[in-house]
Amino acid sequence: MARSAFPVEVLTPEGQVFADEVEMVSTRTTTGSIGILAHHAPLMAILEPTELRLYKSESDVVRFAQGEGYLQVVDNRALVLVEDAIAPDDIDRGAFEARLREAREAVERAEEDSEERARAEREVKRYEAFLEAGSGS
Repeated sequence: MARSAFPVEVLTPEGQVFADEVEMVSTRTTTGSIGILAHHAPLMAILEPTELRLYKSESDVVRFAQGEGYLQVVDNRALVLVEDAIAPDDIDRGAFEARLREAREAVERAEEDSEERARAEREVKRYEAFLEAGSGS
């Protein structure tokens, strides 16, 4: 079943990584997974690291390993502002696995309830999400 398309833009601090019309946006907010279709009610959400999926059609899906950020839906447009949006083919598994190990070690070294530990735990979540997105799951 064909769905209505709507414009979506994905921006990182480095610039625009995607701008096109899609039928659906699939991502994860701090309260859970979400799918955005055309004519969605206005929304502002905080995004968690995950695989961002942009469905141009049921069979044409653009994927990114998505970092933390924000999603805004207004006037039948979606804006995804994230720290990172990396195409799965561009993920250097070895480098991200090394970063994940370092982040896990930082969690172990940091004091309970410290900002250092919270930052390291966020890094662990980010690198786990990027590796999962890069594995094509």
